[in-house]
Amino acid sequence: MRAVYSVGLTGGIGSGKSSVSGLLRSYGAVVLDADLMAREVVEVGTPGLAAVVEAFGPEVLRADGTLDRESLGKRVFGDPEQLARLNAIVHPLVGERYAALVAAAEESGAAVAVHDVPLLVENDLAGSYDAVVVVSATPATQLERLVRIRGMSEHDARARIDAQSTLAQKLAVATHVIDNDGPIEDLEPQVARLWAELVALASRSSGT
Repeated sequence: MRAVYSVGLTGGIGSGKSSVSGLLRSYGAVVLDADLMAREVVEVGTPGLAAVVEAFGPEVLRADGTLDRESLGKRVFGDPEQLARLNAIVHPLVGERYAALVAAAEESGAAVAVHDVPLLVENDLAGSYDAVVVVSATPATQLERLVRIRGMSEHDARARIDAQSTLAQKLAVATHVIDNDGPIEDLEPQVARLWAELVALASRSSGT
């Protein structure tokens, strides 16, 4: 069984990383989405949700028993101690889920697996991948998108941005950079070129 060529994809909140991962998936990449897994491991009835409620109290639940992410987010972002407490619960569970999905990708014979990891730099994971793609957007662009598209207050948006590593820290670990400071029309040609490069690298890596 040939090991799949692993690519770490990261970028700050509001950088457009999800748009890039969506394009890569459309080109044929297996995309492993850390945000999606983080939601899955705290769904109703999971040990993860029970642990979050134990740590933060029942007020982080909605009336239907699901996690109130907005309420929890306001408590942890901007508070390093609370954020670390949440991460200590969620990250190990996501790690287990990741391992199972990577094994499935390898079993399927996939050429490229893209690991969509928002906190790749914060968790010092760059060395875990064959390549690291950073979706680059300035803090001003991030702020504008979070307020305009996601409807966040400027205060909450700044707290989310400040809780993550800086753009310079992300770029320092990049092997490939997608510049997403401009209009959406500029994005697809860059991602198409990136995909061609990744496929070529995967082929060389496997000796095919």
